[in-house]
Amino acid sequence: MTSVATRLTLLPTRPSGTAATLEGGSCNAALTQDPWEFPAPLSAGYGPGASQDDAAPAGSPAQPTIPQRYRDASPEELDAMITAAKKTLGERAVVMGHFYQRDEVVKHADFIGDSFQLAQQAKAHPEAEAIVFCGVHFMAETADILSRGGQSVILPNPAAGCSMADMADADSVEECWADLMDVFGPHATDAHGRTIMGEDGEPLASVIPVTYMNSSAALKAFCGRNGGIVCTSSNARTVLDWAFGRGQRVLFFPDQHLGRNTAKAMGVPLEHMPLWDPRRELGGNTAQVLQDSRVILWHGFCSVHKRFTVGQIEKARAEYPGCTVIVHPESPMEVVDAADSSGSTDHIRKAVEAAEPGQTFAIGTEINMVNRLAAEHPEHTIFCLDPVICPCSTMYRIHPGYLAWVLEELVAGRVVNQVSVAEDVAREASVALERMLAAVPRA
Repeated sequence: MTSVATRLTLLPTRPSGTAATLEGGSCNAALTQDPWEFPAPLSAGYGPGASQDDAAPAGSPAQPTIPQRYRDASPEELDAMITAAKKTLGERAVVMGHFYQRDEVVKHADFIGDSFQLAQQAKAHPEAEAIVFCGVHFMAETADILSRGGQSVILPNPAAGCSMADMADADSVEECWADLMDVFGPHATDAHGRTIMGEDGEPLASVIPVTYMNSSAALKAFCGRNGGIVCTSSNARTVLDWAFGRGQRVLFFPDQHLGRNTAKAMGVPLEHMPLWDPRRELGGNTAQVLQDSRVILWHGFCSVHKRFTVGQIEKARAEYPGCTVIVHPESPMEVVDAADSSGSTDHIRKAVEAAEPGQTFAIGTEINMVNRLAAEHPEHTIFCLDPVICPCSTMYRIHPGYLAWVLEELVAGRVVNQVSVAEDVAREASVALERMLAAVPRA
């Protein structure tokens, strides 16, 4: 059985399906243009792609203007530039690539992984003078926080942000926290208002803040100084276990879907998971609803994963009886419930690798990863659930031209596009990140 991926150029809906078009959906074919063709900064949104309908915050980093020779170079020329620069730099530079990166970039990565794995790698390579992070801004910030002093973390294109991360800003979270402290007080209490003590003899917290990795360094620092922790899709359940051992309830931000899907799988009833809308008083809840809560979910989401639907799963099963449907837990709850399994990008990768030859997989995650799995596993039939292929437009901003530029600048002794987190923010954020790294995902 042959593996047929869904490609940006052809956009077939299924291995044997008909062509679909990006136009008319929430993304469009302009995504295939070189990123320097878009205005800088992008004033309204994120440009073509799944996140184009999300507003870009004021002050978002602009895409840099790079020398013309990188913009004019052919794919083969850029590939040769990157290869030569890496050879010259040797162990002085380490290139990290997220699973969602385009193939022509990720092929040059020394390490490929999800956000949890790449955070581990950022800490594990103190010998490198520079970490070139082919991902998005919050990932590069995390690498800077976890790397040793004196290392430079470089993001080839600083405009590679994350619309989900932008849905929870520090001011809004601080305001939410102040409101929750007014409702709960600092310590957990029972129905009679008595303080609940933990196993260590200390009062349990009324609420523990948990931020998804897809958030700014400022929010990771917020968690660090308020007894909280960072999670990834790999270790979200382990992190919630950690939080429930220290507090009565959890404030989970910015992705509502990962929080809801993880807590639901742990047995938390939906009625005890209110949604917090930062634009409304008490997030749109009553004080009693908050008192009865176990997980308070921030009103945020991933623009790629919210596109997956139960209808897509039903169509895949109808066309390919017996197919295995795997989705990312950033997908809506009803999609996760309808799938055969859900999990991080690494979970999806391992499930495909472990399957007996001849399986059919319908996968609900970012298309670059689906394509790569299809190419690496011709023994299976692998396709994306979404009939209108809509990659993450911010991930797509890491173009080989930018990677060639930053690497050749390193060869010349110049550091460009360095991501630096302020020392006070990094100090507090590292507390929450170290807790995350200690919360090893269950096997």
